[in-house]
Amino acid sequence: MNKVRAKKYLGQHFLNDEVIAKAITDLLSEDQKKVVEVGPGMGVLTKFLILKNIDLKLAEIDKESILYLMLHYPQLEKNILEADFLRLNLKETFGNNFSLIGNFPYNISSQILFSVFENKDIIPEVVGMFQKEVAERIVAKKGKKRGILSVLLQAYYDIEYCFTVDENVFTPPPKVKSAVIKLRRNKVKQLPCDEKMFKQIVKAGFNQKRKTLRNALKSFSLESELAHTDLLQKRAEELSVEDFIIITKICQNKEK
Repeated sequence: MNKVRAKKYLGQHFLNDEVIAKAITDLLSEDQKKVVEVGPGMGVLTKFLILKNIDLKLAEIDKESILYLMLHYPQLEKNILEADFLRLNLKETFGNNFSLIGNFPYNISSQILFSVFENKDIIPEVVGMFQKEVAERIVAKKGKKRGILSVLLQAYYDIEYCFTVDENVFTPPPKVKSAVIKLRRNKVKQLPCDEKMFKQIVKAGFNQKRKTLRNALKSFSLESELAHTDLLQKRAEELSVEDFIIITKICQNKEK
């Protein structure tokens, strides 16, 4: 079995540049001994991961890719899980404190990052290849590229844009450029506000991102409480994580 056929419905674009593959795996912190690779495909990252002193698990949904991996990396046979990563209970499957790495399928990359957010207490680090536009959105601190995931992830992770990857190093080449980013868990164990309400406010703000918060957050009735600030005059994309925390705290106090 020489190669795996890339399947469009799975969003597969196989990285074929080993220099880039090694550069991606080298971004993993040395203190992380448990690593889960999502969508390994033909194992271009796996090849370098197995050289590290780590407990490596692979999650792959494509049967053809699994067969390829078992033939070329027989030592990993018991560590290859045939599964849809998004449907897994990550704590039950992989335990605590594991790094996540992958050339993530673009069609589910945002869902993977939402899963990271929901499992932030057991995932201290993420190193991943994303569509460049998504990567830029995750790292954006302000401006039009900023979105819901930007705020949610930046609340708990320090995020670094590592490098851009051209289309021609993939088979088949995607129609867009890609980028590698690294997320490293910060020291925030718990937000100083209700996380559920924090998420509601962030989502409400960005669901009407062209409007100022005075209109986007109208249902929260914050006019009088925020009258002494300029927050309601801003759009969600202009707010920091700390700004959203301030608004959440005010909403909490109103409910008491």
